[in-house]
Amino acid sequence: MADFSPSDHTLMARALRLAERGAFTTRPNPMVGCVIAKSEEVVGEGFHQRAGEAHAEVVALQAAGAEAKGATAYVTLEPCAHTGRTGPCTDALLEAGVSRVVAAMRDPFPEVDGAGFDRLRAAGIEVASGLMEAQSRALNRGYLSRMVRGRPWVRVKLATSLDGRSALANGESKWISGEASRYDVQRWRARAGAIITGAGTVLVDDPSLTVRLGDDTPFEPPLRVVLDPGLATIARGRVREGDAPTLYVHAPQTKLSRSIDAQLAVVAVEKGRFDLQAVLRLLAQRGINEVQVEAGATLAAAFLEAGLVDELLLYVAPVLLGSHARPLFDGLDIQHMTERMQLDVVETRRLGEDIRVLLRPKGGAA
Repeated sequence: MADFSPSDHTLMARALRLAERGAFTTRPNPMVGCVIAKSEEVVGEGFHQRAGEAHAEVVALQAAGAEAKGATAYVTLEPCAHTGRTGPCTDALLEAGVSRVVAAMRDPFPEVDGAGFDRLRAAGIEVASGLMEAQSRALNRGYLSRMVRGRPWVRVKLATSLDGRSALANGESKWISGEASRYDVQRWRARAGAIITGAGTVLVDDPSLTVRLGDDTPFEPPLRVVLDPGLATIARGRVREGDAPTLYVHAPQTKLSRSIDAQLAVVAVEKGRFDLQAVLRLLAQRGINEVQVEAGATLAAAFLEAGLVDELLLYVAPVLLGSHARPLFDGLDIQHMTERMQLDVVETRRLGEDIRVLLRPKGGAA
């Protein structure tokens, strides 16, 4: 790895902060930020906001103008060297006359994957990569999951009482968590490409699964995905209302008795359970980088049992629901302590009266 100066670190950190501003809007593209600097002075900066619009490098170069000549470009992901919905960023950097490009990481997208670096080096540009790579990978964990593993990053959101209960025995769960937690969930929804729930949750809770930020923050509505083997919920529920699209995933043998205007997809069902790997592959083919699972204890446990959970977003409220209330996970068959699932605590945060805990399975994807 190249030696990087304190100034290099400062400017890449600035580029990463810029990249994060596209968290709610860039999908299916990655979040990318770029800073153009000359003698440590920033002369231009920008971030990629939406697929089909200018990439971060182009926005930053436009801001820099003639000052980009001889400057260093700090970019959070390898510049693209192919023509997609926009032209190659490598060509824009070369035309602007930058002398050095510092990238946080290589882009695993097949049409880039080192080709951007090669193009710049072949033209005599100094290229260094690996600066703050861990932060860049964390920022784009969903995009990287889709590119490398062929499936989205999976986050399971749950609200729980102090005694580990997710709902009363009759299914009632509104509201375990407080208002601050419920608003926080909206921001996590906004960065997800899809929100998955089960037919049981639709029938009992009738959720809308839309993003409600309450301000002017731009976002792209995530796809609402209902796992419903027999399509019992297709003609009902708030999950079909609003501007957000809805996809119903059903079993191969299920037939509609009448024509309904809805997005449908077929996934294999075995012993009453969907092939969740196949569900995630289907969503990856649709360009989904991150999935947020908002479902009952059985479906949440099924994702865990299948080894498909990358992180748990747990809202712990200071309440008790008692021994007859429903568990957080239902169906995990753990008989011995040696079989217990171990989790790493990534972050804890106080939200009103609640505590939000972000956890990831030990040994899972970084």
